[in-house]
Amino acid sequence: MRVLIINTTERQGGPAIAAYRLTEALKNNGIKAKMLVRSKSTEQLTTVVAERSLATRLSMLWERMAVAWHTHFRRNRVYRIDLGRAGGDITELPEFHQADVVHLHWVNDGMLSLSSIEKIIASGKPIVWTLHDMWPFTGVCHYAHDCDRYTTHCHDCPQISSRKQRDMAFRTFEHKAQLLQGTHLRFVACSRWLGNMASNSRLLQGHKISCIPNPINTNLFRPRSKKLARQALGLPDDKRLVLFSSHMLSDERKGFHYLGEAIARLTTQRPEWREQLGLVIVGKDMNIAMYEGLPIKVYPMGYIADEKKMIDVYNAVDLYAVPSLQDNLPNTVVEAMACGVPCIGFNVGGIPEMIDHLHNGYVAEYKNVGDLADGISWLLTEGEYEVLSREAARKAVNTYGENSVAMKYIGIYNRVTGKNE
Repeated sequence: MRVLIINTTERQGGPAIAAYRLTEALKNNGIKAKMLVRSKSTEQLTTVVAERSLATRLSMLWERMAVAWHTHFRRNRVYRIDLGRAGGDITELPEFHQADVVHLHWVNDGMLSLSSIEKIIASGKPIVWTLHDMWPFTGVCHYAHDCDRYTTHCHDCPQISSRKQRDMAFRTFEHKAQLLQGTHLRFVACSRWLGNMASNSRLLQGHKISCIPNPINTNLFRPRSKKLARQALGLPDDKRLVLFSSHMLSDERKGFHYLGEAIARLTTQRPEWREQLGLVIVGKDMNIAMYEGLPIKVYPMGYIADEKKMIDVYNAVDLYAVPSLQDNLPNTVVEAMACGVPCIGFNVGGIPEMIDHLHNGYVAEYKNVGDLADGISWLLTEGEYEVLSREAARKAVNTYGENSVAMKYIGIYNRVTGKNE
């Protein structure tokens, strides 16, 4: 069976990493899988770049300008939405013609437009679409936050501060409704949380939605020597280290300021932690203002593209904090757990599906800084750390192992191609 996995980038961002790992897992299980991307970052022969035409580039520029205008040029909102107007036609590519199954992942930011997806549907090829966020079933947003208009019909979009019934969210929602009408796409959500929201959406009514987590190579991501990892990274041996990681550190949805407030509270309650605790920060868009003034030592490491170095980071720390305000199934949580690192996060999105409270980590009450601080304290002082670490690694192996996830997808491919009818 030939499967074409489509994602905007090859290795940049959570969906790309998940799609890449799935491609490798499928190949290891006898599937002829290829990735089709707009931006390639490895020498992998089975990854093909879809070149963008001048028309596609111009439509992308127009869309970015339109989004900037509608978000009043607020930088933190520009990438929260996508109009689905920019993207190329991939249906003439040989990789597309050879594919038995077309598997869409995150296809925004100029990879596929809604018109491009319409052509893929018209080809008659079986289509599987893995949901990495809410965009496939909302008007224009990747995460709806407190808005539930996607369950009926998007309009008066709060993401663009719109007060119009027939705004661009309304019009894009209509386009998606027409595109999906009468089709039989198979959707896969990475978490039960996202799957439940997809099931409640108007756009995906009548479509089959499965839940399959993102895979991870647990032979690569596994517990290693903490001392050696710290030596390799130049991190101190005499501190308890907490990790915060995000592809874009400026993304408010990742909730860094809640972690900062929790650390401030901890050091007020226990002044000795000013010297005993350290914070490691990994990600793009590093700004000293985000951690300036924190009462503990901060170790900013910038964006790390090298997977082996990131494994050292996980193994060097004692705890991974993911105070996201809305998230699907963060790869970083799976990676940390696979390395035997207990995690703490809010009770939101897919996070409580990953972290088993007081068993392999701590699930704090949503937006409750006090509970977040208590959880950090419990994990580092009161909990049986070795047991927590062992159970975190066990959960990663049993739930997110590559072979297990690959076989679940192969089952779906067989169903959509009619091979096990």
